Amino acid sequence: MKLKQRVVLLAILLVIFIFTKVFLIDNLETSAANREDQRAFQRMLAGLRVALDPRLEHTLQSPWEIAAQWVVPREVYPEDTPELGAVMHAMTTKKIIKADVGYKGTQLKALLILEGGQKVVFKPKRYARDYIVEGEPYAGYDRHNAEVAAFHLDRILGFRRAPLVVGRFVNLRTEIKPVATEQLLGTFMTVGNNTCFYGKCYYCRETEPACADGDIMEGSVTLWLPDVWPLQKHRHPWGRTYREGKLARWEYDESYCDAVKKTSPYDSGPRLLDIIDTAIFDYLIGNADRHHYESFQDDEGASMLILLDNAKSFGNPALDERSILAPLYQCCIIRVSTWNRLNYLKNGVLKSALKTAMSHDPISPVLSDPHLDALDQRLLSILATVKQCTDQFGPDVVLVEDRMTLSHL
Repeated sequence: MKLKQRVVLLAILLVIFIFTKVFLIDNLETSAANREDQRAFQRMLAGLRVALDPRLEHTLQSPWEIAAQWVVPREVYPEDTPELGAVMHAMTTKKIIKADVGYKGTQLKALLILEGGQKVVFKPKRYARDYIVEGEPYAGYDRHNAEVAAFHLDRILGFRRAPLVVGRFVNLRTEIKPVATEQLLGTFMTVGNNTCFYGKCYYCRETEPACADGDIMEGSVTLWLPDVWPLQKHRHPWGRTYREGKLARWEYDESYCDAVKKTSPYDSGPRLLDIIDTAIFDYLIGNADRHHYESFQDDEGASMLILLDNAKSFGNPALDERSILAPLYQCCIIRVSTWNRLNYLKNGVLKSALKTAMSHDPISPVLSDPHLDALDQRLLSILATVKQCTDQFGPDVVLVEDRMTLSHL
């Protein structure tokens, strides 16, 4: 064989060797990542049941101090949370030392201070579990049980971006009124034999109070994030106009995602993938009302999109509002870890997992069976949407590796 032929053959063999090595390394890395996703899923399933237990072992810290230390830029609570039950027990049992009108917003809520100085947001029950909210997908009052269910779904999906939420029964006459501010107390009334209040908010009306069953009111309490992590509010790029006859750009522009990708903070970092995770989360719970979102301040797009205010969810199990998925089907990208988790939840696993996760909540059953069934059906729609994307663009384009090492220090 001539020298030139030998050099060409050697070059070909070298190229084959390099490509084979790269391919094997990529496959090994992908397999290792997939195995870790599988292990994380199994750990999540093993820790689904959260017994509300007051005991805090191996620490002298209060439950509020523990929960505050959990918060880092990319998660509200860590994967391994043996103290979660104790923190949630405190949220549902600690004495209320002050009650005030809720922070500004459109819906009725109250701001409570619990013993130890911890702030929580209380959202009252407005509907029975089987009530169907008709009309627009964002219609109706806030649903307190939706906040509870959304928190546990956040755990199941492995996002860990939603503040802790638990159900609680409060006695308005003995627990709230004696410690209420004048502003809140001025909105109390009696309707029949029931104690009611209407609070202060954009849509709060004296003619539409929330009423207890006698003096006992069912609601949800959401743990306030630590003040050392101030929030920054952002307009959601796929937000609605809420005006009849006026469409947002994403509703008519098929290339809208291309424009989003050119604007900060969606042109780099994890924020766009967070938006897509959130679209999947919102579609599962039926939340079409995320017109804004929050992140931590001065994060330059690096911190997570925090899953706050999920109460406009689980209104109508028969309504699948596909437009909620617009970020997914317009951008056609999804985290590999999210894609893996969704696949693990097929075949009824999602419904079963959520039912198990919520079983120890004080207001259980949190959701009616039609809402649980709807979750499994919506999951199939998400999987089908991703498949359409991979068929069109290929999995290498659609499935994006975005695994971050999270610090719990």
